[in-house]
Amino acid sequence: MKLQSKTILITSGGTLEKWDEVRGHTNLARGTMGCYLAEQALQDGAEVIYLHGYFARLPEPHPRLRLLPFLGIEDLREQLEQVLTSEAIDGLIMTAAVSDWVVDKLLAQDGSPIADLGKIASDNPPIVHFKKAPKVITQIKTWSPKTFLVGFKLEHDADPDHLLMRARQRMETWRADLVVANAARSLYTESTPHYIVSRTGEVNVCTDKKTTAHALLQQLAEGLA
Repeated sequence: MKLQSKTILITSGGTLEKWDEVRGHTNLARGTMGCYLAEQALQDGAEVIYLHGYFARLPEPHPRLRLLPFLGIEDLREQLEQVLTSEAIDGLIMTAAVSDWVVDKLLAQDGSPIADLGKIASDNPPIVHFKKAPKVITQIKTWSPKTFLVGFKLEHDADPDHLLMRARQRMETWRADLVVANAARSLYTESTPHYIVSRTGEVNVCTDKKTTAHALLQQLAEGLA
């Protein structure tokens, strides 16, 4: 099996940025790609750590599968740092869709801070101030320089040239070994093109999520060989 004796860490699903104990903002990611990757990696002999969002799809139970849940982006960052600095992780696949903004402060309609965040009263709609979220993926190679890093880049524009340009830009920013580019419609359907871009410039075009998972793990195995 091509990933036997390898440990693969997969992030999956979306972040949930809480406003109070019952409300928050998230995204439409449900962890389908991450789940396919985890199940395929297990078939290929890997030990899999599945770091998943609150609403993410989960793989079938397996003796070589470890599940670690996360909520918001800060929680995800802390858990990634902990795992990557304390364990030997051969490959990391970042499929999780993370928030671009997190809550800075919540104000009442009169501008005063909302102190009780147990459950904001429904008759008092809050004014939400956001701040830019940290870019977690840019820290991965600092925490674990030898880990083979795969990033995912989701774009609204489905034009292949645009997707490939953005993938190559992010490859440099993230110091990634592979980047998978896909359009936002992949949130709604299984059958949408995914473009696996390597550092050598090669592009592998896959027609659906399961094909992408298989091809991506094949390239990851080759990179780890």
